[in-house]
Amino acid sequence: MPRPAADMTVFHAVADPTRRAILDLLMEGEKPVKALLAAIRATQSALSQHLAVLFRAGLVTVRAQGRLRIYAISPAPLIEVADWVARYEKFWNERLDNLGTYLDARHAPSPMTPEPPDAD
Repeated sequence: MPRPAADMTVFHAVADPTRRAILDLLMEGEKPVKALLAAIRATQSALSQHLAVLFRAGLVTVRAQGRLRIYAISPAPLIEVADWVARYEKFWNERLDNLGTYLDARHAPSPMTPEPPDAD
């Protein structure tokens, strides 16, 4: 069964700046926990908790390589969220265009307003 596009676990996972930093690191390629620990500068326990949240949200995959656990990004849930957000793009573009028109009209000189005198 496909995941709902706006799955709250994905939003929860990316709401935390440390988890976003982990995803940014994994965008460069898969990494073992030790490399993530060095880059994130968190305790192993804290990193494990962050990785568990990302894993439950489907944002990372993990594989064993000997004694190492190698993490990689799994972008499918983010693509689903991006697709969901994109549906609202037309709505926001129309609203922003209307706001721009309104602001332009408010700041346009009135035909009743006299022009300032020339500073010769």
